[in-house]
Amino acid sequence: MAENQQLAFLYQEALGLLKDLIAVPSFSREENQTADLINNFLVRHGIPAQRQLNNIWAFNQHYNPALPTILLNSHHDTVKPNKGWTKDPFFPLEEDGKLFGLGSNDAGGCLVSLIATFLYFYPQKDLRYNLVLAATAEEEISGRNGIERIWPDLGNIQFALVGEPTEMHLAVAEKGLLVLDCIATGKSGHAAREEGENAIYKALPDINWFQTYQFPKVSEYLGPVKMSVTVIQAGTQHNVVPDRCSFTVDVRVTDSYTNEEVLQIIQEQVAAEVTPRSTRLRSSSIDNNSKIVQAGLALGRRTYGSPTTSDQALIPVASLKMGPGDSARSHTADEYIYLRELEEGIDLYIRLLSQVVF
Repeated sequence: MAENQQLAFLYQEALGLLKDLIAVPSFSREENQTADLINNFLVRHGIPAQRQLNNIWAFNQHYNPALPTILLNSHHDTVKPNKGWTKDPFFPLEEDGKLFGLGSNDAGGCLVSLIATFLYFYPQKDLRYNLVLAATAEEEISGRNGIERIWPDLGNIQFALVGEPTEMHLAVAEKGLLVLDCIATGKSGHAAREEGENAIYKALPDINWFQTYQFPKVSEYLGPVKMSVTVIQAGTQHNVVPDRCSFTVDVRVTDSYTNEEVLQIIQEQVAAEVTPRSTRLRSSSIDNNSKIVQAGLALGRRTYGSPTTSDQALIPVASLKMGPGDSARSHTADEYIYLRELEEGIDLYIRLLSQVVF
């Protein structure tokens, strides 16, 4: 099959699969039907697929255990549609060069483009790397039954290409996330008398510290660590001095620090009791001199740092985030992807990986 014909075929296959995925609800932890669709799509193309819960993965035909492996990963779960939708979120509508539908942009377009790319490389012989495709679940909630669940089954992965909407530019770094629950403790008393220790007042210096503190190290791509107090709860009625003030802090960690380092600095500096909900969601980065980044630069793509989290946070090797679509459209009403973005995604993924695996 001529190259242009093959690309046209892969595009049509990807578009058809994306429409099928849009038509089936796949909220996080409820992705069983889209997992069925992806599994059946691969089997129909002669590719043996493996499955654990709602995660589907497959290796290239001439897999060589002596070689390192490149992971091609994206997710098939979606958030729930918000109330602003004017179109049916589960009807894949082509209109004005766009495909509308829930998950079309985040991250269905990326996923089907990676699947089409995997189809292209699947039968190729004498590759320098193995390829493993993983269509995973629970990304939108950073769940434990997604990429983490199947990681031990994916082989000797040297680096990952993570499909998220980046307009096919190179997100070479991504912020991690710490959510901290903080408690300032006082002593209750009657507000009319000089009684008690007001927990709100005890929390204020800590809240001010979170607002003003600057971590010394600043990331080249991600800038400074960012901390935001986002929720405060205290008091039961107007005439009782509160003995407890709880507040929540959203911390966006850069590749200049580990989550544990940031947490230690915070706990040393504030008086409140600080408890992280999790330290799993780590910042990530990949060396600009790596083969995959250099391949992208050779294709005229630009590098940048991403403020949003993805499954990169749970992948314990170097990873590059790249995919068709625009992150600004993610989780929005009447979500869409341009059809030309889908075509470009498949073409650029193939050209990118061809510089690395051949």
